[in-house]
Amino acid sequence: MKVFMKTYGCQMNVHDSEKILGVLSTLGYRPTEKEDEAELILLNTCAVREKAEHKVYSELGRFKKRKGEGVFIGVCGCVAQKEGMGLIRRMPFVDFVLGPRSIYALPDVLREVKRGKKVVKADLDGSCITSLTVPILRQEPYRAYVTVMEGCNNFCSYCIVPYTRGREVSRPSSEILEEVRRLADTGYREVTLLGQNVNSYGRGLSEGIDFPMLLEMVHEVDGISWIRFITSHPKDFSERLVKAIAALPKVCEYIHLPAQAGSNRILKKMRRGYSREEYLEKVAMIKEYIPTAAITSDFIVGFPGEQEGDFELTLDLVEKVRYQGIFAFRYSVRPGTEAASWDDDVPLHVKRDRLIRLLELQNTITQEISSSYKGKTLDVLFNRWGDGKLEGRSRDNKIVIAPGPQSYVGAILQVRIERARMYELEGTIIKGGDA
Repeated sequence: MKVFMKTYGCQMNVHDSEKILGVLSTLGYRPTEKEDEAELILLNTCAVREKAEHKVYSELGRFKKRKGEGVFIGVCGCVAQKEGMGLIRRMPFVDFVLGPRSIYALPDVLREVKRGKKVVKADLDGSCITSLTVPILRQEPYRAYVTVMEGCNNFCSYCIVPYTRGREVSRPSSEILEEVRRLADTGYREVTLLGQNVNSYGRGLSEGIDFPMLLEMVHEVDGISWIRFITSHPKDFSERLVKAIAALPKVCEYIHLPAQAGSNRILKKMRRGYSREEYLEKVAMIKEYIPTAAITSDFIVGFPGEQEGDFELTLDLVEKVRYQGIFAFRYSVRPGTEAASWDDDVPLHVKRDRLIRLLELQNTITQEISSSYKGKTLDVLFNRWGDGKLEGRSRDNKIVIAPGPQSYVGAILQVRIERARMYELEGTIIKGGDA
């Protein structure tokens, strides 16, 4: 049996899809990239933005014709959690709906579906934190995601995540370390620790551990060379964490620190829990302890009540911090959130204009930062090869391409940078390294 899966959204969703495919492998399913040869079609969905949710329904409509061929269709992820039975009422050809905390219930769900039932499994009291007894079909052989916590307790006024992912649950450190050891034993070189807010890791655990301590423990695992993590909430981003990153050689100098806005008035309406000044203090702290750190961020433009002066403060923040890159989006109403009851009073054309201006500014900064890499030597973990060229990422998460043999895939090598595009560097491998 074959399964076709399409994944939308964040790294958490990508990793959830790896878990889902692992569960299905125990039932005899093999993944395929050709939807027309699959007996099972799954969409793992994102509900963070309206546009992403619309894409799901559009894609489902395209799959409708496969129902006459005896194919089962399932919707997983955040849209599944948000809509529940409403999704099946809207799309009656969908066989089942599976929330992100119900992944390991998939065998039971499929059993019921094959008996002719429509099934909704979207309980937030469950957990999709990784099972050590069920395989994971990972996308890459040298870089792996590891879930350390899930859910969010922050309830930002615009954000649907606490309603689709549930409240924060931390995974015991012993399970995390066991998974990382297994990855090291099978040749993985890099792990990315995942959570909606990794800075709050440890809350609710009886072992008295926090995220800086977890980093120290993962750092001790032999065989793992690099450690990354996503995502940090600025209000919980501590000096202890910055010092841990600076002191632990395996932890990469890449920090994603979502600001969302540069105006204190808008940050307060967003319920972000920090001010512009506090955010800039944390950026200054990062740059003091980790001068080579690459910082990236998220921004929302056109939030309810955002005036031109508020937006100009966002532009000013971007100029002051000089991010390596940002993810920026127009505000869209997410039903169920606090902001959904407010007047969405920024006209669409104003949102579009502000988004263009923000991205143009960031593109200029990104190009300037990329150009500064010329002549530098970077450590790069290569994870792909094709047409005689290797592709990988540096410690600060820049994409690097260099000519070289396929045998170098999985190696960390030094590369001298010779050409720089906005989001991609090209160079020559310097002989040596651990190839």
